[in-house]
Amino acid sequence: MIKLAANLSMMFQDLPFLDRFDAAAEAGFSGVEFMFPYDHGAGEVAERGRRCGLEIALFNLPAGDWAGGERGIAALPGRVEEFRAGVAKGLDYANALGCPRLHLMAGKASASTECRAVLLDNIAYAADLAAADNVEILIEPINTRVDIPGYFYGTTAEALSVIDGAGRANVRLQYDIYHMQIMEGDLARMIERLLPRIGHMQLADNPGRAEPGTGEINYPWLLSHIDALGYAGWIGCEYRPAGDTKAGLGWARDYLNSGRG
Repeated sequence: MIKLAANLSMMFQDLPFLDRFDAAAEAGFSGVEFMFPYDHGAGEVAERGRRCGLEIALFNLPAGDWAGGERGIAALPGRVEEFRAGVAKGLDYANALGCPRLHLMAGKASASTECRAVLLDNIAYAADLAAADNVEILIEPINTRVDIPGYFYGTTAEALSVIDGAGRANVRLQYDIYHMQIMEGDLARMIERLLPRIGHMQLADNPGRAEPGTGEINYPWLLSHIDALGYAGWIGCEYRPAGDTKAGLGWARDYLNSGRG
């Protein structure tokens, strides 16, 4: 059964962050994800999730100076202490929120031996701490053609090489259908082949990164295929709504709880 998580960093942006939990529940979602909860206290975010009956499926570890253009620091030499402090903070929030997955962002870095070594050490460090709390660390290849030129890994092969290099059982693949349509295509076969490695999925249509039905991806067929494969994890709706968030949820009607919105 397909489980959709509302991405509260992109959806319901007409509302303050904490009020987006209520909006997601009213729309029929049973889970949520978001990029960064750190502007709010962990207890405050956890309480809102509990009150709304929402499972918190995923959020990101601190990723450096986001407003300044950084997209993670795990592959950046000279930032190890900052990274480790971020891991501690992220795990504190994960424990408070009952969230079993954290997305670790490598950052924009060269494919040098030094950057790769720093990244692998940082992933192993984060994974070892996370394992004690039964938390998975997720690695997501992000398209370098449109969204983040220069990101350390842009394909599933590159991401899996990093995961294998880190050598930790609780490090898994975060597969974003939008990003991988841009970089690789062949979505159905790729997902089927990679399914044992995938810990979380995300979606958006392409081009434009809006909701399914606004672009080239045949989501009714693809979601049915993913369901038939037996994928039991969450699929995060990491898209920018083309208009009003709730008005654009027609594509998801069959997957959302009824009678709540």
